[in-house]
Amino acid sequence: MTTLHDLLRARVEDGTVPGAVGLVARDGKVEVAVAGAVDTEGTAPMARDSIFRIASITKPITAAAVMMLVDDGLIALGDPVRRWLPELAEPVVVRTPQSPVDDVVPAARPITVADLLSSRAGYGFPDDFSLPAVALLFSDLLQGPPQPQAVPEPDEWMARLGRVPMLRQPGEAWLYNICSDIQGVLVARVAGRPLGEFLAERLFEPLSMNDTGFSLPAGGADRFTSSYRDDLTLIDAPGGQWKEPPSFPSGAGGLVSTADDWYAFARLLLGGGSVGGKRLLSAESVRLMTTDHLTPAQRAAGELFLEGQGWGYGGSVDVKAVDPWNVPGRYGWVGGTGTAAHVVPSTGAVSILLTQRAMSGPTPPALMRDFWRYAAGEA
Repeated sequence: MTTLHDLLRARVEDGTVPGAVGLVARDGKVEVAVAGAVDTEGTAPMARDSIFRIASITKPITAAAVMMLVDDGLIALGDPVRRWLPELAEPVVVRTPQSPVDDVVPAARPITVADLLSSRAGYGFPDDFSLPAVALLFSDLLQGPPQPQAVPEPDEWMARLGRVPMLRQPGEAWLYNICSDIQGVLVARVAGRPLGEFLAERLFEPLSMNDTGFSLPAGGADRFTSSYRDDLTLIDAPGGQWKEPPSFPSGAGGLVSTADDWYAFARLLLGGGSVGGKRLLSAESVRLMTTDHLTPAQRAAGELFLEGQGWGYGGSVDVKAVDPWNVPGRYGWVGGTGTAAHVVPSTGAVSILLTQRAMSGPTPPALMRDFWRYAAGEA
């Protein structure tokens, strides 16, 4: 019988990844496996507490922070965000997705908190990255490979965003990534303090997620893995850009973390917002996070990223059993640096995979799919 360690070790031995950490919780049991090394040179073995750049599995955590502010009564889902994000007070939209960036019309209505949470605010990536308005997101906002020290601070970032026309009208279409970064700025402005401080106080400290943050924890450098592109050329070494807090803490993909830390967050979701007797989120907020909010047409338009599934707040939500691992209500996401994390509220299952090899595009690689198949009991 194949074990999780067998699966990961085989992918290290065939050169797919330098190393990996996997965690699968199901049927009341937690299985953790570690294989390979922290870098391609093999300078140190991978360990259960190795720290990874988790990329877009940051998104559910950021959405949880927004929902905490909703629970606090400081914001509401239907609130226009212009009160806190004046840069988006009078947004314009390109006349058609293919239009030049100077061919615009006013937004038909204000952007709301719910628009941001469901990634339907009008900003983000569609299935065609060559569209003029999308090109500006890369050139003006420095979206791309994880380089946290290269992105401007939040006020400047928002000022630049305010000069970029939206691709679609608010509420009209699901678009990837940008809304989570805007959520991070929203949290900081509503809370009156940096996003990292808010997350530390309200999530990381109560959940003992001691290795999670926008920069390495004290003493964490020895456990930090290297990061590689899909061709295994180096993106960032352990002495790289996560030693110091970034100017822009990216709510879309800026956290470093460990498998056990993300598992602590997963248990919070499975506990309906409460874990170990601590209530951090309302049950209703967790329900909204893990409920699909898209129309069938919006899911179809997002096929490149969503592969037929839906989107809740901060993560995908399975709506149909396309593959063996798809369970209606399964919630989570994947990270471009080679990470994946999901929970299944109906069964209490959790699957977390952390690797150092970046994805070549939106389609999850074979290792991820093999891991999900194993987590679903299909291996």
